[in-house]
Amino acid sequence: VSWIRRKDYHLLTVGLTTYTGDERYQAIHAQHSEDWTLQIKFVQHRDAGLYECQVSSHPPTSIFIELKVVEARAEISGSAEKYLKLGSTLRLVCTLLSSTEPPVYVFWYHNNRMINYDGDRGVNVTTDRPAKTSTLLINSAAPEHTGNYSCVPNNAQPASSYVHILNGENPAAMQHGGRGLSWLHCPSAWLLLACVMVSALSGRLTSITTASPTTLDYSP
Repeated sequence: VSWIRRKDYHLLTVGLTTYTGDERYQAIHAQHSEDWTLQIKFVQHRDAGLYECQVSSHPPTSIFIELKVVEARAEISGSAEKYLKLGSTLRLVCTLLSSTEPPVYVFWYHNNRMINYDGDRGVNVTTDRPAKTSTLLINSAAPEHTGNYSCVPNNAQPASSYVHILNGENPAAMQHGGRGLSWLHCPSAWLLLACVMVSALSGRLTSITTASPTTLDYSP
């Protein structure tokens, strides 16, 4: 069984042997199984395209898989800046968009501090992994809760929203400096393309979409 990248007709693997200098590619096959898997680690946009799984039969049998790479991102509901009265409830809802799988975790940051476990400061974070949403709740907002809030999933670009806690101030007159996390890192993932050997199938086209992993470096 061979895996071929069709856009440049590059032979990637034959059996369990890799024929490319790109170490992200690897063939996986369990003994006595008819499944041959092409693993692509740290998927990038340039990996998108058509892949061929070719079985050395007579005549040769091929299965074609189209890989589409999308960039998953987080989004916090509402406007990028929010104004709340002192003592009111602060509720931020973060949703993952274009994500092909639920997040393993979602971290919330207040300025540069991770606050998922700051229950003693009135912070409550709940994450619904199947729904790909995470909610941050502060029942009684205080002046110290003013600042930048960032939602950081492990498998998507983060999102931020700046919250002002007002104590009689005029929102239109308020100004603030640079905001955002000074550093964030989202671990990469890998992609598995599975080829099931069925001798009766030939020239079948399958479409697979995967989220593009990102490493993000934010500067204040």
